[in-house]
Amino acid sequence: MALIKLDGVSKTYGAVNALDNITLAIDKGELLAIMGPSGSGKTTLLNIIGCLDKASRGSVIIDGADISPLSRAELTKRRRETIGLVFQQFHLIPHLTAVENVMLAQYYHSLPERTEAMEALARVGLEQRADHLPSELSGGEQQRTCVARALINRPTVILADEPTGNLDEENEELVMGLFEELHGEGHTIILVTHDQEIGSRAGRQIRLAHGRTVAAGQHVS
Repeated sequence: MALIKLDGVSKTYGAVNALDNITLAIDKGELLAIMGPSGSGKTTLLNIIGCLDKASRGSVIIDGADISPLSRAELTKRRRETIGLVFQQFHLIPHLTAVENVMLAQYYHSLPERTEAMEALARVGLEQRADHLPSELSGGEQQRTCVARALINRPTVILADEPTGNLDEENEELVMGLFEELHGEGHTIILVTHDQEIGSRAGRQIRLAHGRTVAAGQHVS
């Protein structure tokens, strides 16, 4: 049974169709790559699934609940309860340590708990770097801190937007290896990428062009 179902989802910004009649089902425990060139609608689609934006038309069902009619405030609450987010830009608070950045995600969900935050950092191999500021961490360590932050509230689904886009080859491998481990443990992960090599590591790929899904092998540039 699908964990996430989109039916006829469109998103318009004025006269621009960012998404055009997207229908998609994503199973629980799936590792899915959303691919396509810049401007194809990848991030818009991820933002709608992640309760960061609302569809202009169509329905979006996550874990049996239709989020389409929810208000912005209700979407924010649903996002805190069900979604873990990892971005290309790390969005770490510069004056907070790694463990404090992870605890900040708990603050918006429940009560901050250092022990749980440390467990999340240990899960991504950063327990020894917990008290370092973001400026004292490598790019790969910052991104793994973001993964720990995404995991801390035990989300239903993890969404990652170009998570390796700012990383060198070594750190890219570390972060993708971590996503693959999480997938192997049963986590549902959706990642946006324009990198074919990264996308090929997912269990399934969908490709977008001009806000629409396109068939495998179809030209999308």
